[in-house]
Amino acid sequence: MLYNWWQHTFFAYPWLLPLLLIVPYLVYWHWKSDASNSPRLLVSTTGYFRPPATLRWRWRKLPFALRCLAIAAMIIALARPQEKFVEEQFVGEGIDIILCFDISGSMTGNDFPPTRLAAAKDIATEFVESRGGDRIGVVIFSSQSFTLCPLTTDHHTVLSQINAIENGYLTEDGTAIGSGLATSVDRLKSSTAKSKVVILLTDGVDFGGVIPPDIAEKLAKAYGIKVYCVGIGTKMANTDTTQPGKFGFDDNLLKNISLQTGGLYFQANDREGLQKSYATISQLEKSKIETTTYSHYTESFLPFILIAIVCLLLEISLRLTVFKTFP
Repeated sequence: MLYNWWQHTFFAYPWLLPLLLIVPYLVYWHWKSDASNSPRLLVSTTGYFRPPATLRWRWRKLPFALRCLAIAAMIIALARPQEKFVEEQFVGEGIDIILCFDISGSMTGNDFPPTRLAAAKDIATEFVESRGGDRIGVVIFSSQSFTLCPLTTDHHTVLSQINAIENGYLTEDGTAIGSGLATSVDRLKSSTAKSKVVILLTDGVDFGGVIPPDIAEKLAKAYGIKVYCVGIGTKMANTDTTQPGKFGFDDNLLKNISLQTGGLYFQANDREGLQKSYATISQLEKSKIETTTYSHYTESFLPFILIAIVCLLLEISLRLTVFKTFP
């Protein structure tokens, strides 16, 4: 909790914060002073002398500790801690994008450490973080397809849904490219954006779906949706669910879908190739967005003033009552 507060707090007068070094100096000075002012008596043994076991003796340092805390709180208050809130206003024309992920068993292949799916999630996360102002959604598929996140400008939600993707999320295995694309098209068909895009990532050959890829491709073309297909994998990898063997994607199918819809096809043989694929798509599909950032500051020095006042009042009360000394 304290760490989160520190991460989101700014100081109007940060040059006052070094004054906090006064506190450890006071502690040192108090310790030295206490040691030099203590009465001394030379005796042959100290076995019979023990400090009194009273609460007053045990808590004798409390008033001084309260004073140090009050000084520290007052210095922080003088530095004017503020919480910063950033608001972004987007003006212009964004792009509607559906990220369509293959989550079949072969995506556990380890040729993209740690797995193909993990690498795909990492690169997609970088892509989303670079697309301020665009509406983005997420569709996953194996033998069936599912909308994990509808189109939204809330990229925090998109990123959390991408992070949650795991192999086996959909019960039946398979690679229903047609179904995945059809679901993506369904998410975009009512969009009024001038540019509508599907980024379809897969490492397998279409099987197990109820909608053929050619039908899904025609639907995408009819609704003016560009499909960028990314074939991922070296075609040789071990998986958690299968024996070592050859796993290949249908190059011709993916090329044809991209060609017919006005998109491009990318073959990613390694992580760097995957990053380049998404980077190229990001360059081709540029949003016409102007971002205006507003920063709001909320003063948060009042709690520190209250802490300082309470500590000082408590110290004075204790010195005049429990810890009162007589000459």
